[in-house]
Amino acid sequence: MAAILLKSLHNLEAVDEPTVKWTIPLSDGNHVIEFEHGTATGRRVVKLDGKELIHRDWMFHLVGDEAFTFNDNKFVIRVDPIPGLRYCYTLWVNGKSYTNFVKGQSKILDTWLASVGKEEYRIVLDKQTQNIWVNGEQVDTENDFTDDGAEIRFTVGELPATIRSYSSGQKNVGISYSLHIDEIEIDKESQLKETEDS
Repeated sequence: MAAILLKSLHNLEAVDEPTVKWTIPLSDGNHVIEFEHGTATGRRVVKLDGKELIHRDWMFHLVGDEAFTFNDNKFVIRVDPIPGLRYCYTLWVNGKSYTNFVKGQSKILDTWLASVGKEEYRIVLDKQTQNIWVNGEQVDTENDFTDDGAEIRFTVGELPATIRSYSSGQKNVGISYSLHIDEIEIDKESQLKETEDS
């Protein structure tokens, strides 16, 4: 009888959608963290980009933290109770709330999406380190100073690409960056919307 009850609890919690999901902008690209929380069995599953990192069944404490690291970043998923036998899920990255981490990343990362031939490329500049990532891979660059600022040269596919830095002329903005692939300027990717930090 107990086995039938346990199986029915597992079946009740078998869903195709995670309980909560976050998109994390890192220099090597956006990563998706999914968290499944079985409130009947205490089951917890954490996935990063679809790969299962943590799987715990039959946890008696339905609240508490799940911690893991990825690319030298520490992640903590916090499960707290709220009235009505419900739960609140918050993500912390390197000691910052998800919202504050994303805002901080938007200040240090510039991102562009470009189509070259039939290929799609995501180019990320880490403004702190001046490293450039193309589709998640750090690329070799050459740096030069110009009369107006500086240039970082590299290739995207087979085409020459340049990120130019220049003064924005606004004290609160500071240095601005633009990407040119084969001398065509590419628009920046819009900021991530604050999502699913429920």
